[in-house]
Amino acid sequence: MAQGSNFVDYVKVCCRSGHGGAGSSHLHRDKFTAKGGPDGGDGGRGGHIILKGSTQHWTLLHLKYRKHIIAEPGGPGGSALRTGANGRDDVLEVPLGTVAKDAETGEILFEITEEGETKILTEGGKGGLGNWHFKSSTQQTPRFSQPGLPGKEQWIILELKVLADVGLVGFPNAGKSTLLSVVSAAKPEIANYPFTTLVPNLGIVGYRDNKSFVMADIPGIIEGASEGKGLGIRFLRHIERNSVLLFMVPADTDRTIEEEYNILLNELTSYNDELLTKPRLLAITKSDMLDEELEEQMKAELPKDIPYIFISSVANKNILPLKDMLWKAIND
Repeated sequence: MAQGSNFVDYVKVCCRSGHGGAGSSHLHRDKFTAKGGPDGGDGGRGGHIILKGSTQHWTLLHLKYRKHIIAEPGGPGGSALRTGANGRDDVLEVPLGTVAKDAETGEILFEITEEGETKILTEGGKGGLGNWHFKSSTQQTPRFSQPGLPGKEQWIILELKVLADVGLVGFPNAGKSTLLSVVSAAKPEIANYPFTTLVPNLGIVGYRDNKSFVMADIPGIIEGASEGKGLGIRFLRHIERNSVLLFMVPADTDRTIEEEYNILLNELTSYNDELLTKPRLLAITKSDMLDEELEEQMKAELPKDIPYIFISSVANKNILPLKDMLWKAIND
């Protein structure tokens, strides 16, 4: 199985919450009471469908084959004012960064960003009122009660936006996977051809004094990704969630480093200009092939508005200083 085939970041499911239980129309009877008043209890509420954040899940794979999610109906009310049982809720655990949308309108309902956070996705129907609610001075023995309200049925889209502290931004083959494999325990596929990374790879990067941060290698952007070309928008959305963006441009690029950086920046801006508010750093990769003189010449051509560093993952050049810069940017 290909390395990326278990990464599922989009599912569409049909959610049906439980119907509310019917209220009871019971009249009180016992051996001392031949004609008692109304004592019918209320119906129980139908089961909700609930999303719950869980750090145990990295993808939506476990929901890919659950097309229909159906919660239990509520129980009917009983005599002696007994309320019916509530239908059992169906709780779906999802990774942090999951966004729930209405499939028909595209409206974003909410997102789950914290461990243990719960939100009701589809609300169960309310239980009907029992006949004792309808008792009055003019109507002492009402023989009617309310039916429960029906549950809701709706198609929902769940989309995952990867939560990470650092997102790696660069064209295919910029050395992102190699860097991730050097600084973390992640084992991304690495080869010398474009589009090796077809899914976001997450790695936990160990830092000084047992600290750590999460780095995401997001598939290479190509020009026109924001218009939906190539792997485009599906992967750009993962960048929205990273607190720091590390732009990676190889030293052997055909363009100047500034040109390549500006193209990447333009792709992000066309997709979502709020990304410009995130802290940005620039790493010039594969710089083990540069001598000091060439490096000095290149510095003069770098973009002016961004801190930069020359690195080589293979030669382990400037990897710790890069981590220092990233840690500072994350925590500023």
